[in-house]
Amino acid sequence: MKHLLLAIPAVLLSTAMQAQTLLSQARPAESEFWGYVDNTGNMVIPPKYKHCFPFGESGYAAVKDAVTDKPGFINVKGEALRTDPADFVLISGLFGGKDAQGFSCGRAPVRIGDLWGFMGTDGKMAIPAKYDKVEPFEGCFAVVMLGKKQYILTADGKEVPVSDPNIVDVKGFKNGLSPFKQKDKMHGFMDGDQTIVIPAQFLSVGYFTGELAWAKTKEGKVGFINRKGEWVITAQFDAAEDFDEASGMARVKQADAWMYVARDGSIMRMTDTQVWGDFSDGLAKGKKGELFGFFDKSGTWVIQPQFQGVRDFKNGYAAAKQGEKWGFIDTAGKWAVEPKFEVVKDMEKPSK
Repeated sequence: MKHLLLAIPAVLLSTAMQAQTLLSQARPAESEFWGYVDNTGNMVIPPKYKHCFPFGESGYAAVKDAVTDKPGFINVKGEALRTDPADFVLISGLFGGKDAQGFSCGRAPVRIGDLWGFMGTDGKMAIPAKYDKVEPFEGCFAVVMLGKKQYILTADGKEVPVSDPNIVDVKGFKNGLSPFKQKDKMHGFMDGDQTIVIPAQFLSVGYFTGELAWAKTKEGKVGFINRKGEWVITAQFDAAEDFDEASGMARVKQADAWMYVARDGSIMRMTDTQVWGDFSDGLAKGKKGELFGFFDKSGTWVIQPQFQGVRDFKNGYAAAKQGEKWGFIDTAGKWAVEPKFEVVKDMEKPSK
């Protein structure tokens, strides 16, 4: 009886996870406009947008109205957020093909006229539009530029100027740290208080994924460092991408060959593919002939190449193309959403 009682919460948790609704942008075959489909295949928000973007942690998604041609935000019911001001421009992507930046830490970067500020989830300006350039909030810190001066901005609008005159550029924050560049073009990392966590000693750096980030030496070789700036994986590669949390694998390149490195430094060479995708949700896309599938961190095909196109797995689903139409498969390669759409993006977790 004790074992049964212990098993019940796990069953309930599993059921709850399976019942969670995910949403993806989708354009049906018969429409020129975008809407949202859930992970059961239901079109829960009708296709009526010229462009639409993922739902973020705020429960809102950025959209561009097909009639007015103006950007705005909607909730998971498709209801528009009333904004004041009514006219604004979203940060990179809404007109350039990339994902628009929505709300992070309750703040969305918007441009009014020629200047940038941050809108709150109540639709009002939480931080006035006065900046020449902004990055989206990450960990409730954002990098902004006023004139030629960079500042670290908090979500409540507090500005702290970048105080070190030797620092010429600060990137956006991720996992609590921001890469920065000095006048000598060397890179390091700082935290939100501008404490130098890792001194500038690298030619270039990536972002930390978990406890590791890639970094390039003065000699042009790439390896992975920890949050103390120590080499965990020796600089031996010509290029590298970020680690995938689920598989613990990162894509790296030596000479002309792509391969994968684990966090312990061991190498996995996948030879039975023509394409080496990044690992995501524990699987990487590959290609044999004209068809795509997915392999795991051992180099075993988990989903045999059988699709005309695929996107990376996210939240347990991957967009896949059969013939000329797109749908979604699960990690077993079975159709969760039948291929009937002209275009789809990734399945996301709306928070509200």
